Amino acid sequence: MAQHLTVMTADEWQAHVTREAAKAMGQWLEGRGRLHQPIAALTLPELEAMAENAIARFIVLASHRIKDQPNDAEDLTWLLLG
Repeated sequence: MAQHLTVMTADEWQAHVTREAAKAMGQWLEGRGRLHQPIAALTLPELEAMAENAIARFIVLASHRIKDQPNDAEDLTWLLLG
């Protein structure tokens, strides 16, 4: 379900994105049955996959933010397109 983030301030949006990225990482860990293990037990490929999930979630949320608030998302537009 896509969320439209038209009423969030930049600080609120940053907090939202951070939570969503953390959720994506947790979902990846749960899917691998590794949520209970310390982060040091993960292999580099596992850490990379977890990071990819968080980055993918950020890109989706940033794209929605750019669409919903193009005048307030110039930095995001530059980041994603630059």
